[in-house]
Amino acid sequence: MPDGTEIVLSDRWTSRPLVDSTAGRRSSDVYEGLRDAIVSGKLRPNEPLIEDDLAKAYMVSRTPIREAFQKLSRDGLIVPRKRGWAVREFTRAEVQENYEIRADLEGLAARLATTRGSPVHKSRIQQIHRARLSLNSFSVVERVRSNRDLHDAIAAAAQNNKLGSLIFATGNFYFNQRTAALTSAESFERAQIEHEEIVDAIVRGDPDRADVAMRAHILRAMTIWLATADTP
Repeated sequence: MPDGTEIVLSDRWTSRPLVDSTAGRRSSDVYEGLRDAIVSGKLRPNEPLIEDDLAKAYMVSRTPIREAFQKLSRDGLIVPRKRGWAVREFTRAEVQENYEIRADLEGLAARLATTRGSPVHKSRIQQIHRARLSLNSFSVVERVRSNRDLHDAIAAAAQNNKLGSLIFATGNFYFNQRTAALTSAESFERAQIEHEEIVDAIVRGDPDRADVAMRAHILRAMTIWLATADTP
């Protein structure tokens, strides 16, 4: 990304700083921002995506927006409507199938992280987990961001690009802000304990324990999502 003045969009499209430049932002920057907004739950199912509004929010022409829409469509995150695009609404069955696949993928990532992860990788995983331990259970945005950071760090430690891509592709139903807001403080504490088990297994080099703990963690996240799915 070209050098320039860093700005943070204060609206709902993205929570990540983007770099401004006279050449405009690439469609990949817009894509990443929109994908983050959808996956994090800031943009809700069936919410319309207005091309002009997005072009103004990202300060780009319509071309990067349209290119980002095509990528998001291929990801299965948005669908065409009569007058543009909208965030796709998934059925409960689709969400459950996705979580079941993700449990296997992330279990494998945790397993590989124990044997392939470098000391730097494992130190990074520990640092993120320790930072999460100091979080207030009501800090929804930080809970979601740090949770994603931890899972991403484990995937990176697995050092398998194909696996990382598959985990990214199945991240459509990731733990998001709406789910976090609807879960209890007790549930958050339980997730912290589960993370502790996963991180400890990875650092100690116990692939079987890391695999089992991660699979159980993802499947419990599925039950939470299903339980909150019908909540207004």
